[in-house]
Amino acid sequence: MKKVFISIICGSLFLSCKPVSKSIEDTLNSQGTSVNQKEQRKDHTVTNTEQHTEGTKTGFLNDTDRLLSAEVALKNLPQYAGKEIFIYLFLSFYDNGTINVMLQHPENPDYVDVYDYRDGKWSAPVPKQLSVEEDIQHGLISLNKVSFATVAQVNKIYREKASGIDGVKPLTNIYITVVNNVIDWYPMNIEGSRERYAIRFNTDGTLKSFKQD
Repeated sequence: MKKVFISIICGSLFLSCKPVSKSIEDTLNSQGTSVNQKEQRKDHTVTNTEQHTEGTKTGFLNDTDRLLSAEVALKNLPQYAGKEIFIYLFLSFYDNGTINVMLQHPENPDYVDVYDYRDGKWSAPVPKQLSVEEDIQHGLISLNKVSFATVAQVNKIYREKASGIDGVKPLTNIYITVVNNVIDWYPMNIEGSRERYAIRFNTDGTLKSFKQD
């Protein structure tokens, strides 16, 4: 049984919040997902993402070797041979070993495809229907600027900070969003039973800030 909460950040001078959030929602809903939670951060809308799959090997978020193996496999997809890969809007990692991502089409820059990684393999591309209001160029980041190994560092820092807070649920999902060609790492909050902390990461996964709300 699978339960997924979708994530995306939007609301900028260049990206319309409605089409961007709908793009993510439609993409993950097509894979059996459901929207469950929303919270406001300044002028951005953020929805936290979480996925659980029964009977699947866990520990992916802390396994640098498996993370890098997934990255190498993505870069070696035949359709991207000799081409730079660009992530569009989001890249999401789950502790059960799965990854969800949207990539700019290798031939037509106006197209986007959805890819899933599970059981150590990347899926075939699934065409993504885009709104005419979506500005693809400002939602892109080169895969060369994103190391999958950074996930393990974010995971380590998050768990270290969460260890001293009562009632924090296990971390099962780490993801990035891309707005105006800039990466943000999530989660951005640590929720305890009596306390809530804001946590921010630099692009390279190092700790940027940590403070109680």
